[in-house]
Amino acid sequence: MTQTEKMEIITLVEQSSDSIKTTLRELGINRSTFYGWYKQYLTHGYDGLALSPLRRQSGWNQLPPSQKSRIIELALEHPALSCRELACYIVDNEGWFVSESTIYRLLKKQGLITTPAYRLMEAADHFVNPTTAPNQLWQTDFTYFKVKQWGWYYLSTVLDDYSRFILSWEICPGMQATDVERTLQKALHVSGLPHEKRPRLLSDNGSAYVSHYLKGYLKQQGIEHVRSAPFHPMTQGKIERYHRSMKNILLLEHYFTPDELAGRIAEWVEYYNHQRYHESLNNLTPADVYYGRQQQRLEERKKIKNVTMLSRRKNYICQHVSTA
Repeated sequence: MTQTEKMEIITLVEQSSDSIKTTLRELGINRSTFYGWYKQYLTHGYDGLALSPLRRQSGWNQLPPSQKSRIIELALEHPALSCRELACYIVDNEGWFVSESTIYRLLKKQGLITTPAYRLMEAADHFVNPTTAPNQLWQTDFTYFKVKQWGWYYLSTVLDDYSRFILSWEICPGMQATDVERTLQKALHVSGLPHEKRPRLLSDNGSAYVSHYLKGYLKQQGIEHVRSAPFHPMTQGKIERYHRSMKNILLLEHYFTPDELAGRIAEWVEYYNHQRYHESLNNLTPADVYYGRQQQRLEERKKIKNVTMLSRRKNYICQHVSTA
């Protein structure tokens, strides 16, 4: 696990109303492993959670005061960004490099580190043959929202398994096969895939997904249908995690009309696809990966990091020459 993941687990255990043993069992963490992390954390702080002992940062690589101030400003302007996301945002939008751990230490010192308001979801299972490119496998599922004085509405979503890109979604009054059909039709339009290159579709065993109507539609479209094992939602872990992330934000508000809910979902999907950095995608956005921009973005970040390191080293040498 990364430093950030270990820190989140320690925080969750510290603040849990359950016993340490119960909390760790729910998280799937061995107690001896946790106590090893905790001892390192108490002795060395956040740096102690690194996979290997951290070397003391050399003087030339210290952040200049202007960049420290800018990090704090950006953290206050974008409070929803984690340290990892803020580090990526700075590289992509400010044009200079800073590590996630440096941001964490700086914000921790300023009292700006907050605890996630959710528990980590255990991702214990993986496909035997994972996808290697976009549009090989799509995941689809329903989730629900309550609209004040209107009742329950259901969100049908299609997500690309490889990139996590949201291809289409639709707010529906029920969970019918025709609702799934419309959502898939939108996804096919967005992807522009020819009939001979249609992806497989992964869903659960809900009534809409096992209906004869949907079976006939998928056969007509040349889409192979794969269903998850009963009572085993982790098979669809990516779309389940997407729903969790979405509801952590959207359920903070009340909605009084279906159009209001749809507008808020549209804003979220735009943010999720084009702005939200995913750690499992090398801190790229789903749109970067789906549209094949990942190598270009990673090369740009590498160049920015090299330029930043070179600039700091030059400034360090100049300062010591002038004082000699």
